[in-house]
Amino acid sequence: MSTTISRHPDIASLMSYVAGSLPEPLAAGVSAHVSMCTECRRRLRDMELIGAELFRASPALRARKIEITVPDLEQDGGAREKPVPHANRAAEKLPEPIARKYGLAFDTIPWRPIGEGAWHYRLPLSPGVEGDLRLFKFAPGYKFQLHGHGGAEFTLVIDGAFSDATGVYRRGDAQDLDDETQHQPIVDEDLGCVCLIACDRPLES
Repeated sequence: MSTTISRHPDIASLMSYVAGSLPEPLAAGVSAHVSMCTECRRRLRDMELIGAELFRASPALRARKIEITVPDLEQDGGAREKPVPHANRAAEKLPEPIARKYGLAFDTIPWRPIGEGAWHYRLPLSPGVEGDLRLFKFAPGYKFQLHGHGGAEFTLVIDGAFSDATGVYRRGDAQDLDDETQHQPIVDEDLGCVCLIACDRPLES
């Protein structure tokens, strides 16, 4: 999945991901981004090493038997990129953690319409977990209403592109928004957009 990625999760999200405290849907989004992004894999490895060193150096932490846990990067979206045969390039577009966990391929996602020019596919979360995790597909030129989120929202572009007041987001780019942000995305007029959107609160649709 070689690609140029210029937009990454907020550092606080990466730290929470390493600590295992990020809500499940947001953690899934970060994991998918990490599987595509060499830079963020390096950041997570650095955080892992720093956390382990802090634990070893702190008698208080050891006395309280607090374990600093980090995701297994080889199993949770951090495996090294492997060459993929040319015939599988379409399936390769879907981030490996999502494809593996949900048994999906990019070209076989069972899209459901949610309005003119928009489709979605809901990805189930663990029982009792709040939030929302979905794949979305938007037609070229699709324009959102100006909106906020009422919670954290993490968007990962899988194919195509969109833009808003903060810039342009292309394949592999992540938009990590808090509950105070409002924006109005516009989908690329030629490419359309397929993305993974994770929220710590349920979406209405």
